[in-house]
Amino acid sequence: MADRTEVVIVGAGAAGSVYAAILAEAGRSVTVLESGPPWQLTDLVSSQIWARRLKWAEPHVDEATRDSLWINLNAGRGYGGAALHHFGVWPRFHEDDFKEQSLYGKGLDWPIAYRDLRPYYDRVQSDIGLSGDAKAEIWRPAGDPYPLPPVRRFAQGEILAKGFAARDMHVAPVPMAVLTRPYKGRSACIWDGWCEAGCPIGALGNPLVEYIPRAVKAGAVLQPNRHVTRVLTDQRGRATGVEYYDARGRRRELLADVVVLAAFGIENCRILFNSAAGRHPDGLANSSGLVGSYIMSHSSANLFGMFDENTQNHMGLNGGQIINQDGFTKVRKDGPFGSRHFIAGLAVKPNNLLGIAMTRADLYGTQLDAFMQRATRNMTNMVTVGEDQPQRENRVELIGQKDAYGFPRVRVVYRTSADSMGLLNEGIEEGKQILAAAGANEIWNGPKGAQHIIGGTLMGERPKTSVTNRFSQTHDVDNLFIGGAGVFPTSSAANPTFTLHAVAMMSAEYLRDNFASL
Repeated sequence: MADRTEVVIVGAGAAGSVYAAILAEAGRSVTVLESGPPWQLTDLVSSQIWARRLKWAEPHVDEATRDSLWINLNAGRGYGGAALHHFGVWPRFHEDDFKEQSLYGKGLDWPIAYRDLRPYYDRVQSDIGLSGDAKAEIWRPAGDPYPLPPVRRFAQGEILAKGFAARDMHVAPVPMAVLTRPYKGRSACIWDGWCEAGCPIGALGNPLVEYIPRAVKAGAVLQPNRHVTRVLTDQRGRATGVEYYDARGRRRELLADVVVLAAFGIENCRILFNSAAGRHPDGLANSSGLVGSYIMSHSSANLFGMFDENTQNHMGLNGGQIINQDGFTKVRKDGPFGSRHFIAGLAVKPNNLLGIAMTRADLYGTQLDAFMQRATRNMTNMVTVGEDQPQRENRVELIGQKDAYGFPRVRVVYRTSADSMGLLNEGIEEGKQILAAAGANEIWNGPKGAQHIIGGTLMGERPKTSVTNRFSQTHDVDNLFIGGAGVFPTSSAANPTFTLHAVAMMSAEYLRDNFASL
């Protein structure tokens, strides 16, 4: 006989852990099915080899078209998901990010406004322990001050700040989900620059330090190595639970009153497609035909400068030390539409994701050795990040190839919007000018790429033009909810993790307060 729970949550990452904590604390029986291992903080090791183990390794996405920018499909695998190894850069979305169609005739409107999310931003930052300087962030929308003082600024940050100042550009400490002093029993950061490999001392805000412990304490059950393949439905088309395969490859079912899909955004789309049945012939919650549509990313490129002085570039945080959002305005005269910003002073290692060796792929042998000798002491690193536009043709779609459980894999069909490419080119040019103003004697940029996956299950007012409502509840199936950045109608240029938490908290509290009616 199949097991039963009141709520089954697919994925133990950022969104799934928020749902689990709030619903379990409300007295609901909650089961979280996670496809990866049951990571604990004590498992984490500060090394590049270890960092790779934390990332999404199963070949669910066989192909991504690369007509323009390469997109990063790195997610997470195991308890904590991608938030276990994220960089902790947590700026808020701006007010006009939510109403671009109404204000500018571009993009899409969210069915909510910034003021709706503000109280959840404030609560999440208190839960996690955000570090920053709200007054220095002159672009920041209204909200509570950060609970912790800003991150430290090392030599690299000081050098780059001078370049911004020379061009009359403002900088502030990066708002970081990293502890600058002990908080709620957790240790403060030691500034060793290994955020990408997780954080064994718990200074980096991730699901293992807040929402997963809260969920478990309240009685939620987490089950690792459970690969969910589809959502089960009854003859009325309502969700009745999920099908999954355990670590031994055995097919199982878990029945539930409510299903929350909080896996990686691409995987949520795949599960919905593979759940086609009965009243949902084109995929679950897909009467609009928009499941998988409007995939977005952030255009980005790293910019590097070589200096005479020691930059201490191994110190600090992978996420950086200072932020500039002077370019967050949406409209430019004769320029691309959308927001962009700079994050500067990113800690680097010889061979990690932002590694020194990878910045000059054209060098090898003695030339690479000579470059490394200089760069490990004298290089600086900054990144430009630009907003993408929602385009319906950017999508996730099933392909003929099957996974180990007999279900179709997917591919991502994606082309960077013209505005996003324009923002990227603008950011690269301005970034090089900032480095020159700071006194760099050698300047170059890394390859053009994209970071973060957003969209695929958009929220909106109407069932014909969106997949979920304002509370991330699917229009077609009222006891099915979607967690994660897949519900975002626009991308902003801001990193999505903070907003993802706020949206998940709002949705989870709606579900908690209306559970009986569902």
